[in-house]
Amino acid sequence: MTGPLLLLAGVTLWVGLTLLFAELRWFSRRPLAQRIGPYLPGGGAVERHGLLSVGSLREAIGPLSRSVGARVSRLVGVVEDLDRRLRRVHADLDATAFRVRQLAWAIAGFAGGATLTVVLRPPPAWAIVFTAGSMLLAFLLVEHQVTVASDRWKQAVARELPVIAEQLGMLLSSGYSLTAALERVARRGQGAVSRDLRRVLVRVRQGVDVQPALREWAELADVEAVDRLVAVLGLHREATDLGRTISVEARAIRRELQREVVATIERRGQQVWIPVTVAALLPGAILIGVPFAAALRGFLT
Repeated sequence: MTGPLLLLAGVTLWVGLTLLFAELRWFSRRPLAQRIGPYLPGGGAVERHGLLSVGSLREAIGPLSRSVGARVSRLVGVVEDLDRRLRRVHADLDATAFRVRQLAWAIAGFAGGATLTVVLRPPPAWAIVFTAGSMLLAFLLVEHQVTVASDRWKQAVARELPVIAEQLGMLLSSGYSLTAALERVARRGQGAVSRDLRRVLVRVRQGVDVQPALREWAELADVEAVDRLVAVLGLHREATDLGRTISVEARAIRRELQREVVATIERRGQQVWIPVTVAALLPGAILIGVPFAAALRGFLT
């Protein structure tokens, strides 16, 4: 009787384990619809990850890292939304992927601080500073990179805008429509404004009117000169001398940039005089201070 009982127990265990593992995504076979989906039109658009795959892990920690990263950014004084900054610089990553990468760098910083703590064996207070400080420093460095990239993009847009505005004015005066002028400038240019205009044209091809698409660009660019230029371009259906108006606006933008450059040069000139003044006054202060200190010492004794 032992043989049939063992056989029955083995069959029962095999059936039970088969039914149990069939419920697990990492063990069960993919359904037929998912297997033939990549070979059908539009069938490979949705990607389903296994339970223990890298994609499923990213999907699990993505919302958490995004919410935690946004809160830490607000605590350190970063107000602008991350998704807006990434879209401004035409980044390949979205906000969730960026936060996941940022969290990975923070964990790496924590590991480095912990390793340094184990090697140096500092007091507990310094150990906390090493571990927590390294993690926060890694997080802030990644955040600072995207902030600097966003600021540089805004500066590049401001510098290129007068030339782009003059080109648009000449094309509109030559008889081009606004969409055709934008397309010509975007196609022939390689700068920041040209890339932004290519995104505007993509929105136009998607069915959005050219004026709302330009307003979206002005809102995303966050440059005052872009707001004024978009407001002038909004008159393309009403004004008859729009090219001349745009040329006047381009000259005004160029004058603003010249004033900013002059102010920057003056500030840097003042910064140069600070070490020069210190270097000129320090030797004299030492020559005066040495005999004064000697005299004061002799008077006190």
